[in-house]
Amino acid sequence: MKKGFATETSVKAKTEKNTISSKEPTGRLISWSPWPPANFQTRYPAFPFVLTILIIVIGQWYLSLLN
Repeated sequence: MKKGFATETSVKAKTEKNTISSKEPTGRLISWSPWPPANFQTRYPAFPFVLTILIIVIGQWYLSLLN
């Protein structure tokens, strides 16, 4: 075993590392879309709220320009 051959324990350790999967979803939230990733909702939970506030503020600004 001193000539660089792997022992059984080292082979088992390498295969165990590959089989451990993370609990985060993989892939895409929308299957045909390149964006957003599947973990987008867990990574940015306040995104819908912030987007709504941003749309309201921009809408009010736009309406104030029309008057």
